[in-house]
Amino acid sequence: MRLTSMPISRRDFLKKSVQGALGLFGAAGLSGIYSHWIEPYWIEIKQVDVTLANLPSAFHQFRIVHFSDLHLGFNSKPEHLSELVGRVRQIKPDLICFTGDLVDRSVSVISEAVAALSQLQAPFGQYAVLGNHDAFGNRRAVTRGLSQAGFHVLHNKHAVVRKGKDKLYVAGVDDPWVGTPDIDAALLQIPENSCTILLAHEPDFADQYGRFPVDLQLSGHSHGGQICIPLIGALYTPPHGSKYTNGLYQIPNSRLQVYTTRGIGMTRIPLRFNCRPEFTVMTLKGQSLE
Repeated sequence: MRLTSMPISRRDFLKKSVQGALGLFGAAGLSGIYSHWIEPYWIEIKQVDVTLANLPSAFHQFRIVHFSDLHLGFNSKPEHLSELVGRVRQIKPDLICFTGDLVDRSVSVISEAVAALSQLQAPFGQYAVLGNHDAFGNRRAVTRGLSQAGFHVLHNKHAVVRKGKDKLYVAGVDDPWVGTPDIDAALLQIPENSCTILLAHEPDFADQYGRFPVDLQLSGHSHGGQICIPLIGALYTPPHGSKYTNGLYQIPNSRLQVYTTRGIGMTRIPLRFNCRPEFTVMTLKGQSLE
């Protein structure tokens, strides 16, 4: 028996068209609510293992919490730090690193940020560098605030982390894009075959820093794209954050690896979609000890 389709009436056609349009608008509305009110505050804890050939044996399984891009003052208030601080404290990392953009523009929130960040403590220290937003007339206030919170701001210099007789070097450069970075000064007197971690806000400068004796670069800046469309990817990435946008990369013809975190806050537009805020728990592993 042959089946024939019944012609759809004009009324039914209009009804289905309106239903379809309402469905699309509803999905867009729900997506907007989710992107503005839910995902931006749904922090992911990213667990990452990083193998470093030069890592001293005493630092095998050494854990670093890396976070970045708070952008306080842009749809992110100091009280939003309470969840981040609480979760980091529960993890009890060996070392804590912050890679810049404490504020978005205004420094009025710094005193409250200091109160929250000062609760973060790690047995081997807390280290930080400035980001491009920190340099927009905010340099002194941000540096002072981070220092008051217990972070050592590595402005083109390094620190030595010791475990027994073994050493791990943590270096930092001023914002590579708009600051006054000096990688030579940051690495001055670090032995060539030592294991060195570099804090640098913009990740794409890893192509330049790969020429230096650095093993791992920690960066932020990109926000992971902040809005990522399935099958398309990030709608926008900032200058110097579009090549190494999210995750761990090996720099070609270099011993350097770079890890870019999606960061905590937002900038430009108060939305995140398919790109949750994150902080990273990074476990270092020696190549011969895996």
